[in-house]
Amino acid sequence: MTTNQLLEIKKYGQSIWMDNLSRDIIQSGELKNLVENQGISGITSNPSIFEKAMVGNVIYDQDIEAAIRKGLSTQEIYESLAFGDIRYACDILRPVYEATDGLDGYVSIEVPPTIAHDTQKTIEEARRYFQEVGRENLMIKIPGTEAGLPAVEQVISEGMNVNITLLFSVDSYVNTAWAYIRGLEKRVSEGKDISRISSVASFFLSRIDSNIDGKIDEKLSQGVDDINLEAKLKSVKGKVAIANAKIAYQEYKKIINDERWQALAAKGANVQRLLWASTSTKDPSYSDVMYVDELIGKDTVNTLPPVTIEACADHCDVDSRVETDVEAAYKLIESLKDPEINIDLDQVMDELLTEGIDKFIKPFESLISSLEDKVKHLSPV
Repeated sequence: MTTNQLLEIKKYGQSIWMDNLSRDIIQSGELKNLVENQGISGITSNPSIFEKAMVGNVIYDQDIEAAIRKGLSTQEIYESLAFGDIRYACDILRPVYEATDGLDGYVSIEVPPTIAHDTQKTIEEARRYFQEVGRENLMIKIPGTEAGLPAVEQVISEGMNVNITLLFSVDSYVNTAWAYIRGLEKRVSEGKDISRISSVASFFLSRIDSNIDGKIDEKLSQGVDDINLEAKLKSVKGKVAIANAKIAYQEYKKIINDERWQALAAKGANVQRLLWASTSTKDPSYSDVMYVDELIGKDTVNTLPPVTIEACADHCDVDSRVETDVEAAYKLIESLKDPEINIDLDQVMDELLTEGIDKFIKPFESLISSLEDKVKHLSPV
């Protein structure tokens, strides 16, 4: 019998979540099978995923028609559909949540991306989403923007589970981890339990390599006479995201050894796990599971789109590698400052965060627009 590599990964302390959700996979039983038999222990969603799930899919029409009869707005119809799918998924994953004592079994839903730079609205929407979905194993996704982190701190203090998303730089991850810690400290100061609160920090990968590889290719296209320089430039391609993630993991280890964290752990706090996101390989010349193989390790999560789940189940090379070649990772990141390479990593990360928010806003707006058209089509004359 062929070994399912997804199940092997769990032995190294990493959980595999799926970056996908639709009513089709819920009603067909596919999601239940993935959870019960394929080692999937969580779900992440985003506006792009909901757009793909809902637009042009007749499976939602009956509920849309019912919502029209109730006089709901397009925004309210979207939320009724999304919240419904999220509830179903939470219920399917509830046994995982119970069996792991709240470590896994979560389903993530993102607050509207249009409020990524508004702290108060983010807090208000997080509260509303958590209450309306009404499931303990719900995670609210909040972008790791400057405005998002105070919101993270507040909603953690109120007892919600949070998935901080769109993290690219190591500094952004560290800031996220301390926002989680401050939220827990505030809750402790109020005499409240912190043992059932969970959080992940979603650290994005392939988008980093796509951006930097593009910059390297541009330099190479201008013509490089020196063969050593050409080799130096090519040696960076496809390597930065994984190196960056390994350095973030080293920061994670420092944080959990800090006395402030240790004091919270003594009161039952759960570690905020690093979650590797954007893990489908964009360059066909790279291994389709490179963002899985190289980052397996304790207290981590990897959220995979269906195509990567299938590839990994078949041929992931499973071993704990998140702490291998760490010194080389630091050297690679430092090499970007070499005048001959000259890539400003901070600037890249800022670009990616701005682009990341935009990549969620556009499908969100497109989804609402498509739903408006469908509402007009399904509304009685």
